[in-house]
Amino acid sequence: MTDFDSLIGASAATALIGDPAAFGRVADDGTVYVRTPEGEKAVGSYPGKSAEEALTYFVRKFETLAAEIALLAARIKSGALVPSDSYAAVKKLREQVKDLNAVGDLQALSISVEAIEPLIEGHREAYEVKKASELAAKKARLEQILVEKEKIVAEAESLALSESWKVTGDRLKVLLDEWKSAPRLEKKNDADLWKRFSSSRNKFDKRRRTHFAALESVQSVVAQAKKEIITEAETLATSTDWVTTAKRFKTLMDMWKASGRGKPSDDAKMWARFKASQDQFFIAKNADLEKRDATMASNLIKREELVVLIEALVPVTNVDQAKKALREHMNSWSKIGMTHRDKRASLDARVLAVETTIKAAEADNWRKSDPAAKARAQEVVKQLSDSIENYEKIAAKSTAAGNTKKAAESLESAVARRVWLAEAEKSLAEFS
Repeated sequence: MTDFDSLIGASAATALIGDPAAFGRVADDGTVYVRTPEGEKAVGSYPGKSAEEALTYFVRKFETLAAEIALLAARIKSGALVPSDSYAAVKKLREQVKDLNAVGDLQALSISVEAIEPLIEGHREAYEVKKASELAAKKARLEQILVEKEKIVAEAESLALSESWKVTGDRLKVLLDEWKSAPRLEKKNDADLWKRFSSSRNKFDKRRRTHFAALESVQSVVAQAKKEIITEAETLATSTDWVTTAKRFKTLMDMWKASGRGKPSDDAKMWARFKASQDQFFIAKNADLEKRDATMASNLIKREELVVLIEALVPVTNVDQAKKALREHMNSWSKIGMTHRDKRASLDARVLAVETTIKAAEADNWRKSDPAAKARAQEVVKQLSDSIENYEKIAAKSTAAGNTKKAAESLESAVARRVWLAEAEKSLAEFS
């Protein structure tokens, strides 16, 4: 039983003092009666149950209403109820007690209801204090919520122009969850903040969609360009035109780099195809180069041995024999095959020197056996001889005539031409 003494005073407490069942009985026909100051009053029956069960049922109805009265008194004292609601509740209880069909001290129960009403005005201040406290707490809470939501909105606005698409997108999702979990503010404030927050999210989402749409368009162009590069690379993979194809692969690599980036997954697959073609070609090229290196090394030895024989033709003693030997050696030289350019250059220079020497000897022989040249040399000798003889005659006549000056000049001219004649006769002597 509840101690009403602490709730609504001694008059109300008497309602539940002792055993409520003492205020009732069950007649032989099953009718339950309650004793009141005015006498017994039938409150009902409980068909099919024992007298004890029937009495207990109606006692429980009394106890239930008594508990409601006690609870109302407690709520009024705590200031939990609006005074107007308290009066309405008392009125309702008053009607319930009046019409109550139960077993217990109904008079005490009625008194306890009437004792509640004076509590309302006595605890109005408690209600006002609690109400003020609740309003203050609500205001403080709303202010805190406002700060939290403004913080969410401010961060969303700061992210609206971000280009860190993945990180920012994830962060905005977290901020949206925080917004949803935050309590609502006053309708207008909440709507205004949500408008700003939503606007920032929409701005970012629109920019992100535009970015990826443009990126997809660019990636499509990049993919097409790389597919064309790959097609050509796969065609060139089996080429044996080493120099030209190697240069083309370098160009294709430059084109690949310049084409830009596509989707990472597609890029990786296409790069694998391009590189496979490139590797296939260069592996074959390197294998061929190794084979040619061995051949060219062997050819170098042959050329080094042959150049010694060619250089042995100098000095030239017999032009015809030297020409014939050189021709045979050069025929062998041309059949040797490829040799490394940097090592062959010096050998070619040595061969050229021998060729030049033999050609010079041949030209010299031709010059010495040329009839026209010999005739020209003879003519020069004759002209010089005739000129000398003529100057000597002029000198003799001038001396006889006493013209010593002219005689001296004529003799000087004759002496000069004798020097020239000696050289001309020497040149003539060289002809066979």
